[in-house]
Amino acid sequence: MKTPSIRKEDVGSKYPRQWWVVNASDIVLGRMATQIANVLRGKHKPIYTPHVDTGDFVIVINAEKVALTGNKLKDKFYYRHTGYPGGLKQTRAADMLEKKPEQLVYLAVKRMMAKNALNRHALSRLKIYSGGEHPHAAQQPKPLSFG
Repeated sequence: MKTPSIRKEDVGSKYPRQWWVVNASDIVLGRMATQIANVLRGKHKPIYTPHVDTGDFVIVINAEKVALTGNKLKDKFYYRHTGYPGGLKQTRAADMLEKKPEQLVYLAVKRMMAKNALNRHALSRLKIYSGGEHPHAAQQPKPLSFG
């Protein structure tokens, strides 16, 4: 038996990318982010090849209803820097969930993936919406189940 090594030219033509939809209502953020990261990377497929981007598209809806366990809503902070001296800014997870829930989910998925060019490209296939509607109905996404 031989293990196939997929070429980047084969992805899309021989092996089309699937579209998946995730309803984030009452799903724990970290556990959802790991599953989404695996689908974006293509690790759920038998044709997974480490040096080729074989991942699928993922649509996340209801991002404002995602769950955080424990005291993370008030104790977890997200940091960014303006680039100026003393420019460290922090945002509480509860504030980010209220104002920018898409950013909360995006950062969780991004931090679950490896820090390389292949995965930065894979992140462009992640579509996040705070409401229950999305404009990708024409792609006929399948529901992604966690289990």
